[in-house]
Amino acid sequence: MPVDVIVGLQWGDEGKGKIVDILSPQYSIIARYQGGPNAGHTLVIKGKKFVFHTLPSGVINPDCMNVLGSGMVIDPIALKLEIENLESYGIYPKAKILVSRNAHLILPSHKLLDAYYEGLCAETKIGSTLKGIGPAYQDKVGRRGMMIKNIFYDNFKEKYNSLKAFHTDLIKNKSIILMEDEELKWFNAINYLKTLVITDTELYLNNELEKGQNILAEGAQGALLDVNFGTYPYVTSSNTISSSCCTGLGISPRFVRHIFGIFKAYTTRVGEGPFLTEQKNEVGNLLMKTGFEYGSTTGRPRRCGWLDLIALKYSIMLNGVDKLIVTKSDVLSCLEEIKICIEYLDDQNMKVNFSSFDENPATYPFYKTFSSWNENITEINTYEGLPSATKVFLEFIEKQLDIKIDMISVGPDRSQTIIR
Repeated sequence: MPVDVIVGLQWGDEGKGKIVDILSPQYSIIARYQGGPNAGHTLVIKGKKFVFHTLPSGVINPDCMNVLGSGMVIDPIALKLEIENLESYGIYPKAKILVSRNAHLILPSHKLLDAYYEGLCAETKIGSTLKGIGPAYQDKVGRRGMMIKNIFYDNFKEKYNSLKAFHTDLIKNKSIILMEDEELKWFNAINYLKTLVITDTELYLNNELEKGQNILAEGAQGALLDVNFGTYPYVTSSNTISSSCCTGLGISPRFVRHIFGIFKAYTTRVGEGPFLTEQKNEVGNLLMKTGFEYGSTTGRPRRCGWLDLIALKYSIMLNGVDKLIVTKSDVLSCLEEIKICIEYLDDQNMKVNFSSFDENPATYPFYKTFSSWNENITEINTYEGLPSATKVFLEFIEKQLDIKIDMISVGPDRSQTIIR
């Protein structure tokens, strides 16, 4: 009856969706525990691309139940579109989706507030996805938010109008008004939401654990975006580290068994914020183009740079990772040489740790350089079959982190994965 947790170890976009899909046959239930449609989990199966922003990545597996946990904020319009998109491919997931009564709703006015706040902070903007996530979590913490269960209450419309009025009063520019067609879409999506199974998912999950069922808890975004431990204020509005699976799903830590940590063979970041190994040069451009590094939620180009072991060690510590998975190792084939950051140093050559590096503008990364393998590895299906230079690169990472890499992704498709 274990719960295993899958978490991104960088600033998101590590490839969690593909890995959840690969692991899902081992579990009865896949459960999202935080975030909202600002996440983007991409699966490529037999050439078909699926992007999930709200749904757990197990919906492709017909044998899995998929839970949207209490720690999430849900945009009913986005959820409806996502399910309908799957149905257009002949995949009908509705019977396999459970939505928490206690998850919070994203209102159309939350998106207006998101854009308004970002505009106010033009000089120090954080690069929000403008999906209304931050304002929805603000309302949740401020104890004025709307929960999924409210859609069944007699005073639902009254509560909606009251919260909308609160939002519009906050927006100083009264020319920003809520579009009626957006509200119409939202209320239509609310009616659609009522056709899903909305339940006390914490009771369901705990009952299933008592029956001996296995659960995979799926996090969104990355640990370095955690509101408590990430590069604040350039973070998301929820707790993204592994321990938040317990508060986001309503399960005890005693059930947690393994923590799967996923990282790219290089580093990317969407939006603003410190990024010490970023390459604002031909290397960064080549990684972006070869790795198709464009945000699955926003479409924005991702900032690209070298793998950062200092950030990775910090993230592994926070999450208690005991199983490592590396993705996009195939992308590095495009380079002549590869670098890994192994230390942060200041202008006095003193070591700087991750949690304080952004306070010292003189901090710089110290790299170890590796030979590239300069060959296509996307068709290789065994560790032994990898080029020697690839194995040198991976084994150095394992030695530095003192954790074995259990899975190596060598391409976007489900089949392009080496399991050791």
